[in-house]
Amino acid sequence: MLVFVIDDEAVALDDLYDAVREALPDAEIKKFHRASGALRCIREDGDRPDAVFSDIRMPGMDGLEMAVRIKMYSPDTKIIFVTGYSDYALNAFRVHASGYLMKPVLPSQITEELEHLCLMPSSCGGKLRVQCFGSFEVFWNDKPLMFKRRQSKELFAYLIDRRGASCTAEELIAVLWEDEINMQNAKHNLRNLVNDLRSALDEIGQVGVLIRGSGVMAVDRDAVDCDYYRMLGGDVNAVNAFRGEYMSQYNWAQMTEANLHFHQKKKAE
Repeated sequence: MLVFVIDDEAVALDDLYDAVREALPDAEIKKFHRASGALRCIREDGDRPDAVFSDIRMPGMDGLEMAVRIKMYSPDTKIIFVTGYSDYALNAFRVHASGYLMKPVLPSQITEELEHLCLMPSSCGGKLRVQCFGSFEVFWNDKPLMFKRRQSKELFAYLIDRRGASCTAEELIAVLWEDEINMQNAKHNLRNLVNDLRSALDEIGQVGVLIRGSGVMAVDRDAVDCDYYRMLGGDVNAVNAFRGEYMSQYNWAQMTEANLHFHQKKKAE
């Protein structure tokens, strides 16, 4: 993990560095007295820090301007402001900061912020990670979950898209095989996909993600870590992670993608 710490006051910078070092003993930590120095490493040297802990009120380029510029070059970088001025909080979140801490900062606060952002090792462990933004992907322990059948993944994607709502066999068939007219064959194929999906989840001990009832099935929303669900819940990092594409490999996902665009536009107004 690469972390930047930035503060124009030498003592405050050393204190912040020590707090981050105690919280993340194995991380690579770079410290800067000016925001311009950190930005130069990102823009010219190609550094892509996982997190930046920065003061807001600094000479020259302040932390708010720096945050905007960092996001241009490294949009996945999480920015946590560390300041003695609480009146900056609103402006901090307007530039999509990931967190806001008041000085003096304790190592436990650093850990808490990074756990909230799922940047601490194993901080999001125990849950299946589902990526909806961009292309649809499923991860277990940071490795892609493999399915024997291509459409098993699409089946899971649609269940995720339905956000825990029950889906009938007929609804799933209509989505997966738009032109299928032989319902008996379609139901046979669907059973194969469901069995494959259950097998893939069972191998990693996550079969409970699926909820099955009489003729219907759904996903347990609380059993997955999903960017789409976090965005709907108002998570700032998930909102920032959406860059216009949602489950891009599936045509049926275009309706949700359009709704997300509308959702973002309304929040920006």
